[in-house]
Formats: sequence, C-alpha cells, structure tokens
Amino acid sequence: MSSPHLPETTAHVRITQQSWQQGTIEGEVEAAAYQWQFQWNFRQGQLFVRPSLGRALIAEPLSRFLERCDYQLEPGGDYEFTVRAQL
Repeated sequence: MSSPHLPETTAHVRITQQSWQQGTIEGEVEAAAYQWQFQWNFRQGQLFVRPSLGRALIAEPLSRFLERCDYQLEPGGDYEFTVRAQL
C-alpha cells in the first residue's frame, strides 16, 4: 500500500541583510499567494516572521531551511525550498 502524494509548495527566499556581529539574517519569503518578512537570530535560534497571516504555515519549514543552509546564505541571494503543504 503506497502513501498518498503529499502536497508541495515551493517557497522562494531572498536574503536582504546579514550581520555576523549581531548574529542575524533578514529576508523575505514567498510561497503561493503569501509573502512574509523574517529575521533569524541564529545565535539564539529565534525566528521572527511577519505578518502573522499564514505564519504558522511557513515558520517551521523556514526555520529548518535556515538552520540547514545558514552559512551558505548571502545578502542579495535568492534561494528556494519545498514546503510539504498546499499553501
């Protein structure tokens, strides 16, 4: 018995600022019709996402993406990852 195909949405990330001194990465993320701004404090492992509309859908997958790729991310860079949900 095979499992049903999980829905997927591609999230597009743009890094706008990065500060190793402050331990933060800031940027924008878009998925489907949603758009958010985020700030990730990687030293404390805190992610702030705004606006609140749809935040619960993107916060966890965005956090996993940032933790996995933080040292590869550069200001002005465009990245993407897959969210296992239909947004």
